[in-house]
This record gives sequence, C-alpha cells and structure tokens, in this order.
Amino acid sequence: MKVGIMQPYFFPYIGYWQLINAVDKYVIYDDVNYIKGGWINRNNILIQGDAKFINLQIEKASPNKLINETRVLCNFKYNEKLLKTIKESYSKAPFFKETFSLVGNIVNQNEDNLAKYLTFLTKEICGYLSINTEILISSDVKKRNDLKGQDNIIEICKNLHASKYINAVGGQNLYSYTYFENNGIELRFLKTNNIKYVQFQKEEFVQNLSIIDIMMFNSPSEIRNMLNEYILI
Repeated sequence: MKVGIMQPYFFPYIGYWQLINAVDKYVIYDDVNYIKGGWINRNNILIQGDAKFINLQIEKASPNKLINETRVLCNFKYNEKLLKTIKESYSKAPFFKETFSLVGNIVNQNEDNLAKYLTFLTKEICGYLSINTEILISSDVKKRNDLKGQDNIIEICKNLHASKYINAVGGQNLYSYTYFENNGIELRFLKTNNIKYVQFQKEEFVQNLSIIDIMMFNSPSEIRNMLNEYILI
C-alpha cells in the first residue's frame, strides 16, 4: 500500500498531481497549521510571458490556525476579476474552453472552509485528469493528536496499513529514511523530470507554473503521460 500525504494547495504544479497519481491512497493534510507565504492559497500562471501570482482570498490568515479552521472570502467581485485575469491570459490557448470551464466551477464554489474548498479543487482536477487514487482527509483518519512532524506522518501511514510513503522531493530535510524503515515503512521522494511544452510559441519556456497552465496547453491524455515523468529517490 503506497500512501502520500500533503497539505492542500491552490491549483498546484504538476508534481503535486504526479504524487497523487503515484500512490494508492492520498491524504489531504488539513489539520496542520496554515502556512503564510506558501502555496496553500496562491500559485503562478503565465501573464504576458511571465510568471505572476494568482491568489485565493483568505479571511484573517494566520499560522496559528489549522488549515481546516481557515476561512475563504467568498467575494464574487474578486472571483470575477480573478477569472477575467485567467481568461485574458489564456483565451488563445488550445485547451482554453474546457480548462476555463473547470477552473470557473472551482473558483465559483460556495464553500468558505479552506480545507473543503481545496479538497473540492483537488477532486475536480483528479476527475478531469482521470486520476483514480482514493482521496482521504487527515482530520477524518483515526490517529493520536499529540504527534508532530514525521511521527504524525508515520502514525497516519500505520493506520492506513502503508508499506511505502512517498513525499514530494522538497521534504527531504524533514524525514529520515532510517526512521521510517525502523517503523516498517519504505520512504521515497518524488522528483519531477524536466517537463516542457509549447506556451504560445514562446522561445523561452516558463517552468513550475500552476496546473492551470499545463491544462491550457495540453490535452488530458498528454497530461496523463506527464504524470509519469518523475523519478523516486
């Protein structure tokens, strides 16, 4: 049983979806603290040839609150402006129509709980990309509530009967191969290959953008192939 556990993010990059696709059960880590300045409520898209931030408005964002205690500001005017920015940036992209419809459905949802909002986002995009991994919510997984860091991850893995835990490569400094092995779990890190595709015939490719950018320029079947473009270390 392969398990992945990550915080939910706002239209995350391809590596996030590779991780979900690579495991049998994926746990949305909603009962940990919100991280200001991270990727939970923002990401980059291509605007006039450069990477620019788009943001999900949060009410009184605080690292002292859990993700599932944080509220989304359901501001119709702001969402309309956000969608207008995306439309103006990608209206000539080959897969604009289907991608914009999907993004609009996500942005315009009437959910003000951040964790639930991003869970809906995750499941909608998984559906579009035909990712069939079972999605779980960490606050719904039976576990001790006094554990932190890798001890909490191991607790979740054990409760899900995981034999292997896969994390994004950015977590290498957080987790110990030996510590996981001593707990009967194989630890691996997913590192995305150098994925490139055509962006408006640009000479210079802009990397590490939101999944929105990838969906605008690539069909679901092409993205399915990209989901396997990684190595485990």
